[in-house]
Amino acid sequence: MTSDPAASKHVPVVIVGGGQAGLSVSRHLQKRGIGHVVFERYRRFHSWRENRWDTFCLVTPNWQCRLPDFPYEGGDPDGFMPKDEIVAYLDAFADSFDPPLIEGVAVTRITPTGEGYRVETSRGVWTADQVVIANGGYDTPIVPPYAKDLDASIVQIHSRDYRRPSQLPAGATLVVGTGQSGVQIMDDLVLDGRKVHLAVGSAPRSPRKYRGRDATDWLYDAGHYAMTIREHPDPQKAVSQTNHYMSGRDGGKEIDLRRYALDDGVALYGTLGGMDGTKIGFLPDLEKNLDDADRSYVGIREAIDAHIERNGIEAPVEPPFEKVWRPEREITEIDAKAEGITAIVWSIGFRPDYSFIEVPVFDELGKPVYDRGVTKVPGFYFVGLGWLNTWGSGRFLAIDEDSRYLAEMIQTVAREGVLEKA
Repeated sequence: MTSDPAASKHVPVVIVGGGQAGLSVSRHLQKRGIGHVVFERYRRFHSWRENRWDTFCLVTPNWQCRLPDFPYEGGDPDGFMPKDEIVAYLDAFADSFDPPLIEGVAVTRITPTGEGYRVETSRGVWTADQVVIANGGYDTPIVPPYAKDLDASIVQIHSRDYRRPSQLPAGATLVVGTGQSGVQIMDDLVLDGRKVHLAVGSAPRSPRKYRGRDATDWLYDAGHYAMTIREHPDPQKAVSQTNHYMSGRDGGKEIDLRRYALDDGVALYGTLGGMDGTKIGFLPDLEKNLDDADRSYVGIREAIDAHIERNGIEAPVEPPFEKVWRPEREITEIDAKAEGITAIVWSIGFRPDYSFIEVPVFDELGKPVYDRGVTKVPGFYFVGLGWLNTWGSGRFLAIDEDSRYLAEMIQTVAREGVLEKA
């Protein structure tokens, strides 16, 4: 629904961001009869519609899609929805309760007033008693400063702008980064018959299928996804670590970079270190990064094995893990022209943009400080971020739980009064 922003200038709650997190909070506020408005800079679920490549699929199974009062009910719970089906699911969720959403409105500044918050937007100024920030952490694509030193004839794009192999010029492509986007774009290019070079980072990897089931099914049953950040043995690592890489394409598959090097001729290097003209440098950490990723992979298998044994579950036995390829040597520099590299796809992540928030809710590094999304400033919240509470907080799996909790907090503050708590 698109409303007239001039119709009301004060609401009890402003939600910034019309993605699944913001609209999940909206659903729970609506159920409690709490007045609110959702501002979305573009169109609802913009990132899902516009910032994914054509063959994008969920990495987690469909059954983990559990938005408020709107779980996945399709015919393939163990499958992985492609992009268009994800958008259709999200649109159906929004249509199911008709949120007070205003699209095409950018929030440009939020300041405390002593009685709540002043919210400046591209279409006027609002005031609110409470504010929820749900714009996610994927605002600004990361490209290193030395990218400008690369020869101008080599095309550079970020994973956010990658759509399909034909978008790139003929020749080889260097994909930088091995998080979920990087390895899946690498796979997309390999399947198109492209020569691919890959700068391997520190991202961990996960099994896809193991002992007869998807690894995420085993981990869910073992209670892994119910672990809170407070219970995690290494909270700092949990928050900072890149997601484990695997793929939901073609029914779900494992991504073993050693196998791609052996079978598909993907050229692997360590972390990208710099650029100068056509020269591209890499750190000598390829073998370490591969070994670290495999250590994570084996650790997940061992955790599943322990769960199976602990509960006396009958499950097929898998052969032991084997490293099918090792680098003969660490290559620390290549000439892009000599290698036929005509394009680079940057897949090294994003930075959030909180520049519009002038509320003291950040640490010295500019990161928001909260407990389950609740900051120390009364009536100010964050939602939809990784490890807000559990592993599933930044995903479909736990957004219902997180948004319900924030709605309860909002309701409590509304009853007590923000000023009384300030």
